[in-house]
Amino acid sequence: MENQLLKANAVVPAYDRQRLVSRIVHLGFGAFHRAHQSVYADILAAEHGSDWGYCEVNLIGGEQQIADLKAQDNLYTVAEMSADAWTARVVGVAKRALHAQVDGLETVLAAMCEPQVAIVSLTITEKGYCHSPATGQLMLDHPFIAADLQHPQQPKSAAGVIVEALARRKAKGLGAFTVMSCDNMPENGHVTRNVICAYARAVNAELADWIEANVTFPSTMVDRIVPAVTADTLDKIEQLTGVRDPAGVACEPFRQWVIEDNFVAGRPQWEKAGAELVSDVVPFEEMKLRMLNGSHSFLAYLGYLAGYQHINECMEDDNYRRAAHALMLQEQAPTLKVKGVDLAHYADLLIARYSNPALRHRTWQIAMDGSQKLPQRMLDSVRWHRVHGHPFDLLALGVAGWMRYVGGVDEQGNAIEVSDPLLAVIQNAVASSAEGDARVNALLGIEAIFGTELPKDETFVEQVTRAYQALLANGAKATVAQYAAKF
Repeated sequence: MENQLLKANAVVPAYDRQRLVSRIVHLGFGAFHRAHQSVYADILAAEHGSDWGYCEVNLIGGEQQIADLKAQDNLYTVAEMSADAWTARVVGVAKRALHAQVDGLETVLAAMCEPQVAIVSLTITEKGYCHSPATGQLMLDHPFIAADLQHPQQPKSAAGVIVEALARRKAKGLGAFTVMSCDNMPENGHVTRNVICAYARAVNAELADWIEANVTFPSTMVDRIVPAVTADTLDKIEQLTGVRDPAGVACEPFRQWVIEDNFVAGRPQWEKAGAELVSDVVPFEEMKLRMLNGSHSFLAYLGYLAGYQHINECMEDDNYRRAAHALMLQEQAPTLKVKGVDLAHYADLLIARYSNPALRHRTWQIAMDGSQKLPQRMLDSVRWHRVHGHPFDLLALGVAGWMRYVGGVDEQGNAIEVSDPLLAVIQNAVASSAEGDARVNALLGIEAIFGTELPKDETFVEQVTRAYQALLANGAKATVAQYAAKF
C-alpha cells in the first residue's frame, strides 16, 4: 500500500521519513487533525527539513482509523476541495499509530513517556474534556472521570491518560511535556489546564503541584472546514489520485492556526507553514467561535429544520445567507476584543467558504453536541448584549432553532437523530413539558447549558420564546425570512 500512495497523483513525501522523530503524541486521530495539524507538520518536513513526527493515538473508538493507517505504513491522503478543482497531498508525518484498546494502554503510556516527547496534543471534541461547558470545570462525577479516579493507573479518559503519563515521567525524572488542545472551545488551554490539574489534584496533591509548576497548556485557534468522510468522499479521492485510501480525508483549501507561544520542551517552527504564534489567542478564538462556529450552528439547526442537508444549500437561500451575515456582523462582531482584523472582510470570507459546493458539509454533523457548543457560540454573546442593552434577535432565533431541533421531530413529522452527550437530560426536559412556552422553559432549566442567570432574564426568555413560537407556527424557512428582513 505504501508504494501505491507514494505513486499517487498527489504531492507525496519527498523527505526521508526515517529521519522523523515522534516528538508529538496526538490524542484523537480524527478527520480534523488529519486535515489540519498534520498538514502543517508535513509542510515543515517537506519544505523546511523538520524532523517533528507524530505518534497518532485513539483512546476510545476509531479502531478502524488506526488499523487503516497502520495498513498503509502510516500514510494517508488529504484532498482539498474547491468549486473548480481538487488537489491532493499524501501526508507522511505519522511515525506510529496506536489504539489504547487494541495495542494496550501500557503501549500508549510508554509512547507518552519516551524522553523525546515534547508535546501531547488533543482533538477529542468538547465532550472529551468531561467538563461543564457552562463553567469550564471538570465534572468529577462524569462516568469516565469517576472510573479513572478509582483506578488512576488504568485510565480511559484523556485527562486520566495524560495525568498518568505525567506521573510516570515525574517518577522517572523525565521532563514534562506541553499539553496543547486543538479543540473548538473558548480558552481551550485554560479549560485543559483546569481539567488536568483538577483531575491530578483528586489523584495526588504533590503530583498536581508538579504539573502546575512544570506543564504549560497553550491555547490555540484552529480553522478548516472538514466534512465527515463518506463513501462518496473516498470515491472522489480515488478518482483524483488513482489510489483507494480508507484513511483519506477531504477539506476546504482554507486553513488557519493561531497558537499561544508557550511550550516547555520546544515546538516545531509552525510559523514557517503559515501558523500565527501569538502571546494571547483568546481574541482570535472568540472571533472564530462566535462568527464562524456560531453562524455554523445557527445554519445547522435552522437549515436542517428547513430541509437543507448541507451548508452550501443554506447559502443558496438568500434569507439564510443574509441572516448568517447579519448574525456575524450585527450580533457577534460587536462582542469581540480582537484588534487589527477586518471583521467585515472576515464575514464575507466565511460566507464564501460556506458557499463552496464541493464541501457538502452536513447540517446534521454541525448540529451534533449542541449542549457543549451553545454556551461559547451563542450564549456568551447574549450575555454581552444583555449587559450593553443591545438587541440579539438572531442569537435568540439560533437558540430557539436548537430547542426546536432537540425536540426530536422535524417539520415533516420525521424523527431527528439527535446526537448529544446530554441527550438523556434533554430528552427528559422535552418529554416532561408541553409543546410551546413550557418546552422553552424546560430546556432553559438545563443548568449545564444555560447556567443560572440567563433563565431568570425576562428579556432573554421572552425573545427565545417568541422565536420558538414563530418556528412552530411558520416553519424555519419563513421564520428566517422574517428575521432576515430586519437587516
